[in-house]
Amino acid sequence: MKAIFITAALCLSATLAWGGGETPSNPDARVYFVNLADGDTVSSPVTVVFGLSGMGVAPAGTEAENTGHHHLLINRPPIGEGEDGLDELAYGLPADDNHVHFGGGQTETTLELPAGQHTLQLVLGDAGHVPHSPPIVSEVITINVE
Repeated sequence: MKAIFITAALCLSATLAWGGGETPSNPDARVYFVNLADGDTVSSPVTVVFGLSGMGVAPAGTEAENTGHHHLLINRPPIGEGEDGLDELAYGLPADDNHVHFGGGQTETTLELPAGQHTLQLVLGDAGHVPHSPPIVSEVITINVE
């Protein structure tokens, strides 16, 4: 009986982690890159415009239904993968060179990127920088900087 309980708890824990945080999202919402596509060749500085449909943008700390703010993942595995991937989905995104927060409600940025290939992914976060449930994430795109 104890083994069944432990197995069920582990399955529930994995399901919650993959499902994002506690803030519900609109199941029809999507986040995307407006001005970049997978395989694009660009020059630095690179302007990145964030698109969002089915939900609204609000600054970090704003607890309003169907809102969130953007996070840009740069040169890292897709959200939910990698060493800290499950923690990011369940507990929030760190702020570092690979996880750029736009807590002011910004919908675009300009990046200085060195020449070479770079991966980008958008993630919508709730008031506390935690992905919604289910998470609203873009496809990972690769851009080439000349």
